[in-house]
Amino acid sequence: MGLSEEARHATPRLAVHTDTLVGTLDYGPVRVATGTMGYKPQALDPAAVQRSLGETPNFLLKIIPHVDGSVRICELVRYALTDVRVKGAWSGPGALALFPHALAPVAELPVLEMVAARHLIADLTLSLGEVVFDYLSEA
Repeated sequence: MGLSEEARHATPRLAVHTDTLVGTLDYGPVRVATGTMGYKPQALDPAAVQRSLGETPNFLLKIIPHVDGSVRICELVRYALTDVRVKGAWSGPGALALFPHALAPVAELPVLEMVAARHLIADLTLSLGEVVFDYLSEA
């Protein structure tokens, strides 16, 4: 029996509930993450946010397993955002809850402190990334 198309992909949702912005991430029918933020409590300068998004590199850890379950690819990847047009930006109090799941192990990431919560509305282009460090070939 194969997995349905919905069960193979996570489903993100973002909605406003009264005075709270609520983001959820479900893997199939199981919740793996919930983030909340006070809805638009403090406006940020869109030009400053646009500059920071365009100037600051972003990083992701790309881990792809082999067919036997061992790690096949484990890379730190740097990518940039281009053609950034910020339409709105807000900051406020936030919280994050992560839940265990066998195939989406986000709860294994230790959240030690909530530093900031921001809500942005923007048009942008996600450029191609470059491998900064290959953990398997550098080991």
